Amino acid sequence: MKLYHRELGHGKPLIILHGLFGSSDNWMSIARELESDYKIYLVDQRNHGQSANNEEFSYTAMADDLNEFINEHGIEKPYILGHSMGGKTAMKFAITHADMWKKLIVVDIAPKAYPVRHDTILEGLKSIDVTNLKSRGDADRQLANYVSDLGTRQFLLKNLSRKSDGGFEWKINLPVIDKNIEAMGEGIEDRLAIEREVLFIRGEKSDYIQDKDNILIVQLFPNSEVKTVKNAGHWVHAEQPEVLIGMVREFLGSPKH
Repeated sequence: MKLYHRELGHGKPLIILHGLFGSSDNWMSIARELESDYKIYLVDQRNHGQSANNEEFSYTAMADDLNEFINEHGIEKPYILGHSMGGKTAMKFAITHADMWKKLIVVDIAPKAYPVRHDTILEGLKSIDVTNLKSRGDADRQLANYVSDLGTRQFLLKNLSRKSDGGFEWKINLPVIDKNIEAMGEGIEDRLAIEREVLFIRGEKSDYIQDKDNILIVQLFPNSEVKTVKNAGHWVHAEQPEVLIGMVREFLGSPKH
């Protein structure tokens, strides 16, 4: 599948993959801080952002999309950074295409299976009558019945797009995401040990990566480490961007060529 993406910067290639309900735009401010050292590819994964919709929605499919993207653009041994769902896509790709990447950064997700966490969010998004929606404010008021946190609602409502003939539509493929939400919690079943360097970054206030997950992480990625960002939850890049950027720079170095 051909994926929409944004390019910026110069240097060694760095591909960034967003999380569930996100898009490439979510990582633009981080990319701006890194573009002096890296050629950055911000990618919209399938059923998100400006990439195409598809009934198949799995980590195998998204890893295949990433493989196709790398080949299409002639990218040699990129660094790959993935957050949440994007982190699992990156891990799946790293294991199934072990010779096609240089270093991997996984932000606030472990290779384990997770129970469905977003059922309330999905119910809230489905409750919004997009066809008759008059304003984003109306959408926010409807979503507030399900999601109390304003920041989370603002993040989710970035997926609303104004149509050229008036009204709104979803950028995300909400029906397919809803149908396949359990698949987004699946663990990485592969057990091929990868010796290349992998950095896991977790938020101190997040429970996505727990200490007990280190056993599984090391099984899959023997040459890995886990670092914790203080005063950050799951959205590490939004809550502590400078700390995250520092960790990325330290791990990757600052290659110009």
